[in-house]
Amino acid sequence: MPEDQCNVDRPLTFIYKEVDGIRVLLDVYLPPDNVDQQFTQQAIQYYPAVVYFHGGGLSVGNRRSWFPTWLKSRLSARGIIFISADYHLIPPGTGYNVLSDVKDAIAFVAGDLNVQLDQELADLGSGSRFRIDPTSIGVAGTSAGGFCAYLCAIYAVPKPKVVLSLYGMGGDFLTDQYLAPKTQPFLRGREMLDPAQFSEYMHPFDSLQSTSDSPLVYHPQSYHVPGYPANPRMLISRLYLQLGVTLDYITGQHEPSLSVTLRKAIHTEEPFDEALISDHKIIFPQFNVTSDWPATYLIHGTSDTAVLLRESRNLHSLLLKAGVEVVLEELPGREHSFDYHPGAELENEGSFDDIVQFLYRHLT
Repeated sequence: MPEDQCNVDRPLTFIYKEVDGIRVLLDVYLPPDNVDQQFTQQAIQYYPAVVYFHGGGLSVGNRRSWFPTWLKSRLSARGIIFISADYHLIPPGTGYNVLSDVKDAIAFVAGDLNVQLDQELADLGSGSRFRIDPTSIGVAGTSAGGFCAYLCAIYAVPKPKVVLSLYGMGGDFLTDQYLAPKTQPFLRGREMLDPAQFSEYMHPFDSLQSTSDSPLVYHPQSYHVPGYPANPRMLISRLYLQLGVTLDYITGQHEPSLSVTLRKAIHTEEPFDEALISDHKIIFPQFNVTSDWPATYLIHGTSDTAVLLRESRNLHSLLLKAGVEVVLEELPGREHSFDYHPGAELENEGSFDDIVQFLYRHLT
């Protein structure tokens, strides 16, 4: 593969679906040509793949936001194709749009992508023929991307071989973090937000356009709050948590507010009545854990104020009860997005290596 046309750090981009004129994309990062060719079959090279879903509270970001370089580089060195996918953002999308997207992403990776890879590599003049082994696909996600990975574990065809979730949301939606209105700073001590400044993103939506790509944008250092988010979508997931209405936006049930109903239900002495979420149960991962859930690695900081540790603990408990192979690694004192902090590679090198070894073992 000519280095000036395509290399392991410059992805190949594909459209995996198109809805109402919106093209939903994914990036494919191929391993280097000199990687150990244990997956080679004659002239065609078959590789496992990991499909990664980005964070952003389901409301912001794209396939190149908060990119996990540590994960991609380690997987590439092991001969595993790394794929990063966009998905519809909330709002005006809902968890149902996300569910549809992640299912379609896995189906595309296991199906049409090989044909398109052949064509793309031929157009680039590459002598290599990379193919994805459809029986060896894993999924990974950070924060909101963990929710995407959980939905893949439940519904994707083919079913992923392994799941990686870093501080993933969706392990327990029935908590005050999602349901209780906040009156004091609750997320890293950051300021409370004024809903009036985000009316465009509050139900009902007048003219908000669907999107699967909302890049991170920051104000310059000369701004009165240097480096403050300039894309309002970067703040609205925090606003929904502050108002205690996140589940209204994930489910699309605003009238009557699902959050108000659940807010009362989780604080009674009676067992939780699953009938309260019967219309939306399919997008609550915690109510869809079965024995055929793939092997899973969960990693979470104990001081996370965005997605609470109890979410990963709850999912870990459910998976153990279902007889699923699962690892929960708790990192003392670590906050949300610990893997993107300066020095994270050195601080977490052992954990990162263990994660990739877990993925590799289940994919090969």
